[in-house]
Amino acid sequence: MAAARQPGCLPALKPQLGSRRRGLSRGWAGPSAAAHSAQCVLREFAPHSSAKPTLRRPLRSDRTGWRGSVSRVGSQRSDNKDAIVTAADSDTVLAEDEGPPAAAETEAEASSLIQQTLAFLLLISPFFFWGTSMVSMKELSLHTTPLAVSAWRLLPAGLMVLVWASSTGRKQPSGGMAWLAISLFGIVDGACFQGFLAEGLQRTSAGLGSVIIDSQPLSVAVMAALLFGESLTTLGVCGLVVGVAGLCLLEVPPEVVTSLLAGEGLPAASGEVVANSSIWDSGEWWMLLAAQSMAVGTVMVRWVSKYVDPVMATGWHMILGSIPLIAISAAQETDVLLPRLAQLDGLDAFNLFYVTVLGSAASYGVFFYNASKGNLTKLSSLTFLTPMFAAGTGYVLLGERLTPLQLIGATVTLGAVYLINTRGGGDAVVEE
Repeated sequence: MAAARQPGCLPALKPQLGSRRRGLSRGWAGPSAAAHSAQCVLREFAPHSSAKPTLRRPLRSDRTGWRGSVSRVGSQRSDNKDAIVTAADSDTVLAEDEGPPAAAETEAEASSLIQQTLAFLLLISPFFFWGTSMVSMKELSLHTTPLAVSAWRLLPAGLMVLVWASSTGRKQPSGGMAWLAISLFGIVDGACFQGFLAEGLQRTSAGLGSVIIDSQPLSVAVMAALLFGESLTTLGVCGLVVGVAGLCLLEVPPEVVTSLLAGEGLPAASGEVVANSSIWDSGEWWMLLAAQSMAVGTVMVRWVSKYVDPVMATGWHMILGSIPLIAISAAQETDVLLPRLAQLDGLDAFNLFYVTVLGSAASYGVFFYNASKGNLTKLSSLTFLTPMFAAGTGYVLLGERLTPLQLIGATVTLGAVYLINTRGGGDAVVEE
C-alpha cells in the first residue's frame, strides 16, 4: 500500500481481530485500544481518502464484540461493519449524540431578553419619573411655594439615598478633593438647577420652558467631546437637532408655531416677551440657565466619581444643594408658605412622597450612576423622553389632550432618540 502506516498499528490490530471471532480475550486492552484499532482499520482499508477519521463517541460492547462510532466523512467503504460506521450511519450518530439543545437555547434566549428589557426600563426610569413628577408638582405648587418645593425635592431624597448607600456598604467621602467635588456638584446641579427652574416657571409657560431645559443634551455633547473625547457623528448631531424640533412641536402652543412659520416672530406670537424688559425678567433666560446647570452637572459626574462613590455623591449633593434653597425660601417665602402648609391634605402628602422618593431619590441615583458608567451624550439625549411622559400622564390624570401637532412632535422625538442610540449616532470613546 502506498499510504503510510502508523508504527505499531497492525500488531495491535491482529490479536483484537482474532479475539473478535472468539469473543473477548484475556488480553483485551479496553475501549481505548479499540478506538486506536478502529482508526488503524480506517487507514488500512481506505488509504486513498484524505479525510481524517473522527471518533464520535466512546466504543461500547454488545453480544458480538465492540461497536464504535468511528466514521470517515465522505467514505462509503467499510469491510468491518461492526467496528466501522459509514458516512450514512454517521449522520444518525451525529443527530443522536450532537443534536442542539433546543430547550436550553430557548431558555437562555428568554433569560437574555428579560435582562435586556429590565436594563432598558431601568435606563429610562429617571425620565419617566421626572416627567410624571411634573404633574405632581403642578398640583403641589398650588399649596406651597416654588423654592420650598425645590428644597423638598432635594433634602429628604438626599437623606434616603445616603441611608441606602450606607446600608449597602458604600464608602463615605473622605479627603478634601472629595468634599470639594461634592460641594461644587451640589451647588451647580442642586441649588442652581432647581433654583433657576423655580424662577423660570414663574415667568414663562411650562411648555416653552421645558423645551429650553431639554435642549441641554446639545451642551452635554459639546462638553463631553471636549473633556472626555466622546465622538458624535453627523447622524448623532442630526438626531439632537431633530429632537429639539420635536420638543417644540410637542410643547410649544400651536398658535406660536403657526406665527413663527408665518414669519411674525416669537414676541408677536406669544405676546409675553417685551423687547425692552430686563433679561432677569425673562423666564426663557432663567430656563436657559437651568438647562446649562443640568448639562454641567451631568458632565461633572464623571469627575466627581473619581473621588467618591457616585451614589454617595448623589445623596450628598442633594443635601448640600438644598441648603441655599432653604435659606432663600425662609427669607422670601415664609409669609406665604406657612399658611399654605396648614392646608395640605392627603393628596398633597402623596405628591410630596412621589416627588421626593421616585422623582428625586430613585431617579437621580439611577441617572448619575448610569452617567458615571456610560456614554454621556446618549444618556443625556434620553431626556427628550421626559416631556413625552409628562404629556401622557397629564392626559390620563388631568385630562390634558394632545393636539395633532403635539402627536407629530411625539413621533419626531422618538425618531430623534432612535437616531442618537443607533451605532452610527455616537461612540463612547473616552480618553482619561
